[in-house]
Amino acid sequence: MSDGTKQCSHSAALRSPGALESPVLPFDLNAEMEQLRKEAAWQCGRNSKTLVKHSDFRVVLTVLKSGARLHEHRAAGRISVQTVAGHIRMHVQGKVLDLPAGHLLALERAIAHDVEALEENAFLLTIAWPEGAPRV
Repeated sequence: MSDGTKQCSHSAALRSPGALESPVLPFDLNAEMEQLRKEAAWQCGRNSKTLVKHSDFRVVLTVLKSGARLHEHRAAGRISVQTVAGHIRMHVQGKVLDLPAGHLLALERAIAHDVEALEENAFLLTIAWPEGAPRV
């Protein structure tokens, strides 16, 4: 594009679907992160893949380039964010929380937060909804 903006594709639409719901789902997170960084969406600073998807539970692997940001949002379910590689910073209820690799943050439902990549990173987002709760 002539104005310098990038058209980013959504890699999920291009991937062949894998098993998302099964009694046992093993993952090689290093291989999953490597694959996410090979997809076109990575060129725009971020990519993600849902690893597990049940009606009341979800696990999403996200990779962010240094400087990328996920603007303020909230989840209808309880969440945890676990940094697998690199370093992220989250802003939650007026607090700044650093989450380098190996750190985990748990949040109650509907708490506004954002995510800032301090360096190239990967994190696991886990969302758990109570039975019958809306998925907003």
